Amino acid sequence: MSLTADRNTNMRDGELFKFPVAAAVIIFAGSMAALNADSNLVPATATAALKIVGRAEEAVDNRNGAAGELDCETRRGCFCYANSTGGDEITRADINATAYVVDDETLAKTDGTGSRPAAGTIMDVDDLGVWVKI
Repeated sequence: MSLTADRNTNMRDGELFKFPVAAAVIIFAGSMAALNADSNLVPATATAALKIVGRAEEAVDNRNGAAGELDCETRRGCFCYANSTGGDEITRADINATAYVVDDETLAKTDGTGSRPAAGTIMDVDDLGVWVKI
């Protein structure tokens, strides 16, 4: 049904989101965070089925808790993470290409033959590391 009058539409800035944390995990502030198959937050790893959602804004220790017992706030944006090495090292020639997750703080040029989830778009590479827009 179409509107016939003004609508007070709720909004978010599209950057901050809170997700339930998976059981038996610890998420460190500043790490890349992902949703698992159960839509619970886990540290990013080289697991293709994960969906990267952003940077953890806080440390959450749910090692002794059930899934969803605790929440963690995440932020979407452009963040700097460590660069992989060897054939997976990201260079300036890779700017605007997709970066892939090695672990919760490291990015790679390739998807590891389908084993790594996409982290986001490579925006820059400098002495600090790889800047990726998640």
